[in-house]
Amino acid sequence: MKTSWQTKKIGEVCDLATGGTPSRTNSEYFRDGTIRWLVSGDINKREIFDCDGRITEKGMRNSNAKILPVNSVMIALNGQGKTRGTVAMLRTEATCNQSLVSIFPKNYEELMPEYIYRNLDGRYEEIRRITGDNGNDRRGLNMALIRGLEIPLPTISEQKRIVKKLDDIFEKVTKAKEAAENNLQNAKELFESHLQSVFANPGKDWEEKNLVEVCELKSGTTIPPKLEKQSGDVLYVKVGDMNLAGNEVEINTSSRFITSNDLNPKQIIPQGSIIFPKRGGAIFTNKRRKIVKPTIVDLNTMALVPSKLINPDLLYYWFLRIDLRDLNNGSSIPQINNYSFDNVLISYPTSLAEQKAIVKKLETLSAETKKLEKIYEQKLADLEELKKSILSRAFKGEF
Repeated sequence: MKTSWQTKKIGEVCDLATGGTPSRTNSEYFRDGTIRWLVSGDINKREIFDCDGRITEKGMRNSNAKILPVNSVMIALNGQGKTRGTVAMLRTEATCNQSLVSIFPKNYEELMPEYIYRNLDGRYEEIRRITGDNGNDRRGLNMALIRGLEIPLPTISEQKRIVKKLDDIFEKVTKAKEAAENNLQNAKELFESHLQSVFANPGKDWEEKNLVEVCELKSGTTIPPKLEKQSGDVLYVKVGDMNLAGNEVEINTSSRFITSNDLNPKQIIPQGSIIFPKRGGAIFTNKRRKIVKPTIVDLNTMALVPSKLINPDLLYYWFLRIDLRDLNNGSSIPQINNYSFDNVLISYPTSLAEQKAIVKKLETLSAETKKLEKIYEQKLADLEELKKSILSRAFKGEF
C-alpha cells in the first residue's frame, strides 16, 4: 500500500443502516405496497435497480425499515449458500429487511461508494472468514463486524482512477467469462442433443415397451442403526450420498456398510442398477447414479434394476433424458412412486450388440464433452483468480 494512503475503519468514514420486516400478520403492511423492500437474495444482482419485494408506508412506520440512500453499498449479513458477505450497489430508492446493511460515505467528496463496493467485493472470502466460514461456525455478519473492517483511503482523484481502471478491466473479464460460460453450455447441449436424437430416431430392429417390462423398480428400505458398520461387503447409500459424489456418475463407496449376512438378499441392489431420489426436495436435484457394487439404499431412494433385455449403460443414458421432476406425484411433499412410471415408454434395439455399439459411441462423445467442460471450467476459475489478483493489487496501490 502506498505510504500516502490512510487506513480507516468503515465505521469511521461511513454511515451504516439496516432495515426490518413488518409483521406478516398484518396485510396492510404489504398489500398494494409501493416501497421497494430488499431481501438477501436481491444482493446477487450486484447493481440493484428494482426488486420484487414491496411494503406500504404503514408497514415501514411500524417496523425498523427505513429509506436508504441511493448509491449505498449493500452487504448481506446472512443468507443461504454464497450470499453472506456479497455486496451490491443500490441504484434506486429502497428499504430492506434486517438481513442487509447499507454502507454510505459520511463525506461523499472524500470517499466514493463505488470505491467501497470494489474494495469489499474483492474481500469476499476474507469477510466470510471472520464469521467462521472455514469451520462449522455458521454465524452471520453483524454491524459491529462491518464497522470494524479497515479500508485504505487514497485521495478522491486516485479513487476515481482506480474505479475507472477496474471497471474497464472487469468489463473485459466479464465478456471473457460470458464467452467461457456459453462455450461450457454449448458443450453440454451438444451431448444432450445427440442423446435425444439417439432415442428419438429408433432403427428397424427397435422395440418400444413400458419401462417396467425391461427393468424392475426397487425402493429402498430402513436399516436398523445397529447393523451399520464402517466396513462390509454391501454399501449402504442414503439419498444425501448422491450429492457427496459431486459430478461423479458412479457410487463406489460410502461412509456406511452392511454385512450381507444381516440382509435379505432381495434388499440388495445389484451392480448395473441406477439409483435416484424418490422423496423430498432431492428430486429437484435431478441426480442419478450408477451402482457398481452391491448396495442397499434408504427409503428416500429408488432404483432401476435392468433385466437381461437391456444393457445397463444404455438404460442409464436413456434415463438421463427423463426429468425426475416430471415424475413427481406428491402434493405437499415431492414423491416418486412405482406408479409414476406406469405410462413411461422406452425404445431400444433388440440386439444387445447394437446396444453396446450405441453405448460405446455415447461414452466417446461423453468423454469428449467432459474434456471440453473441464477446459471451460478451468478458464472460468482462472478468470476468477485474475479478478482477485487485480483487486488485491489495486488496493495496495500497485497500479
